[in-house]
Amino acid sequence: MSSKIKKPDQVNGSASPALHRRAERALERQLEYQQHKAGRLRGHEAEVMASMRDASERVGAVLEQVRPISPDARVLEVGSGAHGLIFFFGGGQRIGVDPLAHSYSGLFPAWQQKATTIAALGEFLPFADESFDIVLCDNVVDHAESPERIVSEMLRVLAPDGLLYFTVNFHHPIYALAAGAHAAWHRLGIKLEVGPFADHTVHLTHQQARELFTDRSVEIVRETGDVASAKARARQRPPRHLGDRLKRVFFKNALYEIVAIRK
Repeated sequence: MSSKIKKPDQVNGSASPALHRRAERALERQLEYQQHKAGRLRGHEAEVMASMRDASERVGAVLEQVRPISPDARVLEVGSGAHGLIFFFGGGQRIGVDPLAHSYSGLFPAWQQKATTIAALGEFLPFADESFDIVLCDNVVDHAESPERIVSEMLRVLAPDGLLYFTVNFHHPIYALAAGAHAAWHRLGIKLEVGPFADHTVHLTHQQARELFTDRSVEIVRETGDVASAKARARQRPPRHLGDRLKRVFFKNALYEIVAIRK
């Protein structure tokens, strides 16, 4: 299996140059953030791993409500990142795919070595069709160039009757308009970056998140979209800036979660 990152424009010349640049910048910002974070976490690895294990076990329990996870299950996490689910997940073969996998292996060796990681883009997974029994993707597609392509690739490599666990944050439609304005002034050469819009390629609405799975070969067996919790968090947090005040009116970072079976 190749560890070379395959760029979208190497495969499909129709990719938008502006969108491609946003995706590249989101990766750069993520690496900068995790490099700083690695220093802060030094000496606290045990606490971090305990939290990661809890997250993996929670997702495992969600999937086991559908069916038990086999000890020899082939498990893939798309966008395993610095602190993904795959590192403490069950199953036999455990693989994490992330464009920054090589960097994360050096920054966080205490847990990154607990699974095989491969540097690749979710839009172009370096695996044969139907290679995995379980595919995980936890809140990453809105940082990437093509959420739709990533969903297609995840389903391509998922075996028939396999389980998919997927989450992404969704937002009030006003944030998609703000993200569009942010992209527009960058196209004009104005290099002002606003963190949430520089770190994401798209701000999905609830409907757009659901449409990622429209007309797909899956049966959705669990689906949640928790707007109330996002609004409650915004009201409980003392506002630090205008963005926090906006969240009290226009919700942000509500979690869309599904479990699906590949048909």
